[in-house]
Amino acid sequence: MARIAGVDIPTNKRGVVSLTYIYGIGQSAAQKILGAAGVDVNLKVSDWTDEQIAKVREIISEEYKIEGELRSEIQLNIKRLMDIGCYRGIRHRIGLPLRGQKTKNNARTRKGKKKTVANKKKATK
Repeated sequence: MARIAGVDIPTNKRGVVSLTYIYGIGQSAAQKILGAAGVDVNLKVSDWTDEQIAKVREIISEEYKIEGELRSEIQLNIKRLMDIGCYRGIRHRIGLPLRGQKTKNNARTRKGKKKTVANKKKATK
């Protein structure tokens, strides 16, 4: 296993796919990193030399915000939205979708597990 930015990336996969295991690096960023490092995108991580691993590590640490630093920045951004009381901040606070989705039928990811509400019994005559 190659260890980059505190994450063990799989060695049996191609470099582009392996780099996406790092939080904050997607497909396009992985391709740019490997291009800048001069590593073939189709080469498996197990076939990388020590110099190539070092070069990839260096590029990631210099140019990208990843893992803990990125997570904390995102959390601070969400906290700022909640503190200023904007629409998105309020939706974050009450756990509802932020980007205009309807909540009548779906939105289970944000709303959580269904909470059953008991029906009101009809009054008998």
